[in-house]
Amino acid sequence: MVHERERIGKKVAWLALISNCILTIGKVAVGLIAGSESVFADGIHSAADIVASIAVLAVVGISNKPPDEDHPFGHGKAEVLSEGFVGIILFLVSIYIVIEGILGLIGTPKAPEYIALFAALFSYIAKHLLYHNSMKLGEKYNSKAIIAIAFDHKADIVASLAAFFGVILSIIGDKFNLPYLLYGDAAASLIVAFLILKISLKLLGSSVDVLMDKNIEKPLLTQYRKVVMEFKEVKRIDRMRARTHGHYIILDLRISLNYDLSIKEGHDIARDLRDEIQKRFPDISEVFIHINPYFPDKN
Repeated sequence: MVHERERIGKKVAWLALISNCILTIGKVAVGLIAGSESVFADGIHSAADIVASIAVLAVVGISNKPPDEDHPFGHGKAEVLSEGFVGIILFLVSIYIVIEGILGLIGTPKAPEYIALFAALFSYIAKHLLYHNSMKLGEKYNSKAIIAIAFDHKADIVASLAAFFGVILSIIGDKFNLPYLLYGDAAASLIVAFLILKISLKLLGSSVDVLMDKNIEKPLLTQYRKVVMEFKEVKRIDRMRARTHGHYIILDLRISLNYDLSIKEGHDIARDLRDEIQKRFPDISEVFIHINPYFPDKN
């Protein structure tokens, strides 16, 4: 499963890298030749995606390494670092596009050539297919690195769509002598920047939560709690904490058992509980269980 997960991660990253190289060259060239700021900005975004794809390729192998002496909890957070790196890249790209868009609004507007329209449409279709494929695989293998690539494609989808409509508005403005519509292309680049910014903040927020060991969602904790309380020997759950460690979860439990149980009996109950939790929730890689004595007359 681990080798399969690594293989799929690299395959998705390579596909993203190759497609982004092609789209970058095409959109930057068309943006310059056709005079489209939004298509050019979209091309710069794809150029940043190349760096993001390389970053994911670099960490996919690392994140799937088993625990070792220096990293006893595994290497799963390597994927979180790539997710944060992609978020930073997209954030910087959005700032750059904002600056270029403002300069375009200040200057004298000019309608792009029709080829810009086809470039934006082609990019939209290609990225739409890549996004759905990456998201499907990312969710299947619970890979934050692959999901980060998927969100990167999603940013391109909305960017290309905005560029498409921006170019259309500018062409219509030029054809029917509507001066304000000529600013459509530059305005679209600002919309592209805003949409990319939103996705970058989402990726950064997600990676920060994992790096700060934020507790997982309450509904999932509730499911864990139900499994624990199915064991009649468990008298009380004193504490339950769980954190995401990249593509897997680490669970920390403190439970109370009858005080007169032997050490072996307590150990066996904890072992069976751990096995049952990991059977029900395969994404939990570690379950740490601390046992407290339970005194019926004092509780």
